[in-house]
Amino acid sequence: MTAAQTHGLGNRDLLDQYLAAGFAGRVGWGERVALLVIDMAGAWTSQDEMIGTDLGGVLDNIRRLLEVARERDDVPVVFTTMAYDETYSDLPLASRLKTPHLERMIRGSERVRLVPELDRRPHEALIEKPRASAFFNTNLPSILVAQRIDTVVVVGCSTSGCIRSTCESALDHGFRAIVPAEAVGDRSASAHEAALFDINARYADVLPIEEVVDHIRRRPRAAATVTTDG
Repeated sequence: MTAAQTHGLGNRDLLDQYLAAGFAGRVGWGERVALLVIDMAGAWTSQDEMIGTDLGGVLDNIRRLLEVARERDDVPVVFTTMAYDETYSDLPLASRLKTPHLERMIRGSERVRLVPELDRRPHEALIEKPRASAFFNTNLPSILVAQRIDTVVVVGCSTSGCIRSTCESALDHGFRAIVPAEAVGDRSASAHEAALFDINARYADVLPIEEVVDHIRRRPRAAATVTTDG
């Protein structure tokens, strides 16, 4: 495949075409940032699993982002996974037919547990999402609104599925979305590259990991969220 045919961030001619058509603008950073870690659980990260692939490099970069986020008290971290009842009572037939791997995502199993390297802390939310987007039919919007978050950094897998869908929903809900290119992954290299291009063109800013790490580390500290009782 030639560079002219490649649907990816490295295709400058294609990017220029999209820019001329009014795509690929910049959303930039807002005032309050949250880190969303999407589906870094056994089913996706183990190469022995049906939908698993090697995400070692992605995991290393996510851990870097977790480290800088946890150094602060104003960058909340939210994890997601997908899980269903063993009776499939909460898994619609259409979803089972289109993506039968979901039948293996049984609540409480190793497949849906976060990988231990993430070292999730007790105060970091874990959301079970029923569909690709972390926003669909979950309490994520409420979690973000309650902390006055306006920018989400989206990492994890898979780039062409849950990452793309989450970024689209973030934009639909009025949030800015940032995607560190080296902190997302996919079982298909071509799908990964094409999805990064489309995410950057339509839904979020795709940035180098170093730029994202540096921004989180250096950004001004947000004022504490005020809560009241009664």
